[in-house]
Parts: sequence; structure tokens; C-alpha cells
Amino acid sequence: MCIRIKNTQQSLMETSDEVLCTMAASGSRDAEEILATRYSRLVRTCARPFFLIGGDSEDLTQEGMLGLIKAVREYDASKEASFRTFAEICIRNRLYSVLRAAARDKHVPLNQSVSMDTPFFDSNSYTSGTSNLAQRNPEESFIDREHTAALLSGVRKQLSEFEAKILGYYLDGLSCREIAETVGKPPKSVDNAVQRIRRKVARQLLSGDFSES
Repeated sequence: MCIRIKNTQQSLMETSDEVLCTMAASGSRDAEEILATRYSRLVRTCARPFFLIGGDSEDLTQEGMLGLIKAVREYDASKEASFRTFAEICIRNRLYSVLRAAARDKHVPLNQSVSMDTPFFDSNSYTSGTSNLAQRNPEESFIDREHTAALLSGVRKQLSEFEAKILGYYLDGLSCREIAETVGKPPKSVDNAVQRIRRKVARQLLSGDFSES
């Protein structure tokens, strides 16, 4: 029995995203969990620029996972987009909507980097359909991403060589432990570097200088 279960799990691990989505839509929790694990790094990659700007890392990751689950449950394989593309749209829209609400309520610097026109997804509803994704103007999303990229580009000039290396790995979605193993430093050193980067991002926001020159 144990061997059969192990073989089944291994088979699912090798199954395509599209097939797993179909299985998840039919009620397979195993398929949903495999997709959640498979795309957890994408969630971190999408969330981390906003954590550096001023969000809460754990909260943003949880919200990003909600966006991923939405993608799993609503993906339509008959559409032209791949699951990864659809998942990234859902994750980013979820993050934009949550950060917009936080910025509006708290008047924090996130107001400077998050579009005020992002559609809001109810965290308890996954029945809105893919049409809601079209409500966000692609040009607005591009501007938001360019704005964030310009901010981080400016910050990079203020970083030490070690901090710049950590930032690159961090934005790629690696965990602090993974980064520590890659650079041969203790996880605490990596975490300290991330916190220093956050402080420099905060100073960049306060200065209002997002130029890349």
C-alpha cells in the first residue's frame, strides 16, 4: 500500500500543470498541493519587491498564495495562456489589490508604487471568473513594474557588493536559507542584509528619487 501511494505521488509530481489543474477542479487536494508547492517560489518572487518597499513578508506571501489558489481553481486550459502566465497574473493582481488597500488605509509609502486602479479580489471568493483579470489595464501594470524596477535600480547603487548579491537572489525568490547556502554565509547574515536593503529602500522612497541615472 505504501509503495502504491508513493508511486502515485511520484506520478503526480511529474504531471503537467494543465492536467493537475483539471484534477484540482475535480476535487483532488493532492493535485492542488503539488501546484502550490511547484509555484511557491513564483509567489515569493512576485511578493518580494513589495516586501522591500514596506509590506509584511508573511502577509504578502499568504496573499500571494491565495492568488495562486485562485489560478489553480479558475484556470481554463482552452485559453491560449499557459498556467504559469495565468498564475502570475492572479498572484500579482492579488498583491496589488491588498497593497492598495493597505496603502489607502495606512497612508504608507506604498501609495507611491501601487496603482490605485487595481481590481480587488474577495479572499473568500474564487468564482469571479477570468474576465475580472482584464479589468486591470496592462499599461498600468507595466508602469507599476517599471516604477518598482526604477526604485530598486536606484537602491542598488547604495548597496555593498554583498548586499547587491543578496538582493539579486532574494528577488529571484530564494529563501534566506537557500541564499545562505549559495553564498556560504549564515542565514542570520542574509537576513541582516535584507533588513539593511529595506532601510535603504525606505530612504529612497522618502527622497522621492527613483531615477536610474
